[in-house]
Amino acid sequence: MRVSHGALITGVVPSLARSPAFRSIAVTFVTLGLTYGIWYAYSVFLVALLREFGWSRSVVSGAFSVFALTHGLCGIWLGRLGDRIGPRRIVLAGGVLLAIALPLDSIVERPWQLYLTFGVLTGVGVAAAGWVPAVILVQRWFPHRVGFALGATSAGIGMGITLVVPFTQLLIDLYGWRAAFRVLGALMILWVIPATYWLVHDPLRGPRRSAAPSEPTGRGDITLAQAARQRRFWLLGIAQVLGNMGSQMLLVHQAAYLVDHGIAAIVAASVVSVVGLTSIAGKTGGGWLSDRLGREITYTLGTTATVMSVGALGLIALSPHAGLAYVYAVLIGLGYAVTAPLMPAIISDLFRGRHFGAIFGALHVANALGGALGPWLGGRIFDATGTYRAAFIAGIVTAVISTVFLWMVAPRRARAG
Repeated sequence: MRVSHGALITGVVPSLARSPAFRSIAVTFVTLGLTYGIWYAYSVFLVALLREFGWSRSVVSGAFSVFALTHGLCGIWLGRLGDRIGPRRIVLAGGVLLAIALPLDSIVERPWQLYLTFGVLTGVGVAAAGWVPAVILVQRWFPHRVGFALGATSAGIGMGITLVVPFTQLLIDLYGWRAAFRVLGALMILWVIPATYWLVHDPLRGPRRSAAPSEPTGRGDITLAQAARQRRFWLLGIAQVLGNMGSQMLLVHQAAYLVDHGIAAIVAASVVSVVGLTSIAGKTGGGWLSDRLGREITYTLGTTATVMSVGALGLIALSPHAGLAYVYAVLIGLGYAVTAPLMPAIISDLFRGRHFGAIFGALHVANALGGALGPWLGGRIFDATGTYRAAFIAGIVTAVISTVFLWMVAPRRARAG
């Protein structure tokens, strides 16, 4: 008996909607979009802050570096906490903190205030509502398809870049950057808190425990202390530091660079939006591709696209044109996005088990160190030389070295074992 597509959809979609896993991942997709929309919207806030206060680029980008470092350092305790109480409560706390921190961002008058409110408070809020608890949630629900599942869920970040960044620029143009921060805070109250409370479920807690997916014990179910004694743990950390340096340098300074070369601020914001739109395909496709071709090959493809994006920026310096800016957007969107879901997938390959959250959280600090150092270094080099040329060359070098270190980690051997 043949079943029509309409009947199949009518039966499957409601079934998925009733699934705790589906609802949890769908809510997480949107929440990641909102929280990391804040992260990437800083590139347009940076331009507005420079215009209003006249601070140096290293000072303004330094606030983002504090934000990124805070975000990553939180991973240590968020990972452990996620193993113990589940990610849902952590995301709820993060939503509450962001609802408080973002309005505080709107009243800063001094650099130290920006460093405290955005760098520290907003950084903790985004960390708690963001990537570490999301990875734990996805890894617990889909332990055997973690690459694709993480790629699909993290595509929400790309959606956030696509929608939140130009929306923020529009708010800045119409009402100013202070109002933009307040509106973003309101979105935390309208979505993150209620949606997480009502719709997100921890797969290994409470009455749903018997219905949760089986949790693989992995290779010995090792602890964080045992993982830290392995060479590949540190090689993977170094790869994350170097890989994130270049990509975050570009993503934070891209709007300012484009405006410097005669491209209108609203066009620069739309370029950032294209980065986000492209990253949706990059993250989903990268996760899927890594499950099939392997983590190393997929990571190499991503870093190659990142290096090519720097070349596109070099062409813009020679001939400023919006078309080249969009070429850059596609390349960096694919480059950084393809590599984003790979690190947690690789960590799951190497260290899956009951202590995955703690190990991932600890290695997330390396990711944050790169994310903090890259934007600050870009601003510092610009202040000293008046150009981003040396900073972008450094980004190319770190991307290449990061790829070499990832091949030394050799996650393909763990997956084949």
